[in-house]
Amino acid sequence: MRIAAAQILTGRDPQDNLRLVRESVAEAAAQGARVVVFPEATMRAFGAGRLDEIAEPLDGPWATAVAESAREHGVLVVVGMFTPGQGGRVRNTLLVTGPAGDADGGSAGAGQGGDLHLGYDKIHLFDAFGFAESDTVEPGDATHVVTVDGVGVGLSVCYDIRFPGQYTALATAGARITLCSASWGAGEGKVDQWRLLARARALDSTTFLFAVGQADPEVEGVEVKPGAPTGVGHSLLVGPDGTVRAEAGAGSELLVVDVDDDEVTGIRKVIPVLANGRVTEPSGGEVPR
Repeated sequence: MRIAAAQILTGRDPQDNLRLVRESVAEAAAQGARVVVFPEATMRAFGAGRLDEIAEPLDGPWATAVAESAREHGVLVVVGMFTPGQGGRVRNTLLVTGPAGDADGGSAGAGQGGDLHLGYDKIHLFDAFGFAESDTVEPGDATHVVTVDGVGVGLSVCYDIRFPGQYTALATAGARITLCSASWGAGEGKVDQWRLLARARALDSTTFLFAVGQADPEVEGVEVKPGAPTGVGHSLLVGPDGTVRAEAGAGSELLVVDVDDDEVTGIRKVIPVLANGRVTEPSGGEVPR
């Protein structure tokens, strides 16, 4: 399967950001990509304005326009947007839309029941490093694995990557490729953490881990709100053995990679961590004080 990371830098205007999505989808499709993955907060960048004023449901005009672009080019698009939540908050949603193919790995057309149009709501909210995502965003409560051309693809967003249980759960549910769309916060050591966490989660789950981030605004010469997680670039593909197979730079870039699902099968035979895993109960006795 050929997958593309559209490492873009989004801003305040959802329509401008939609134009970037359309351009990247067309370019990725021209390079033979089957799946095109965009960063978290593609609809509107963090720190660029209120999220509740632009949030819309999955059948709203922004998501519908993305779906039309996906179907025009015959690719599956995965893109970060915001949907309405409760009490004035929004949900940080990963939209998955486009032809998914058939269960046997063939290419089903849009009229053959092979379409997807759904959302995964980010479970773990970024209340860290002085930023409180939970002030404006409510968490999701369910993981998602979708099937693309017969291959299970797990979904995650940014801060989720720090929680290994989510990735092993996705793998247990059938994921062989896991996507993580992010708008990673800048800071000392943060790029190294991004790489380390991507490699660790790939090893935890013995899946390919495709981590896709926003481009670094500093490299692009764009001023942003201090403290907002606006991206550091360095989208990367990690193999199920934990090795980095491809990595983008800091700026805007389209990274196109090939993933061999058979490699997951081979790695899981060599090191069957999912099959060997055990959950034990704590031993009895008093808790040390």
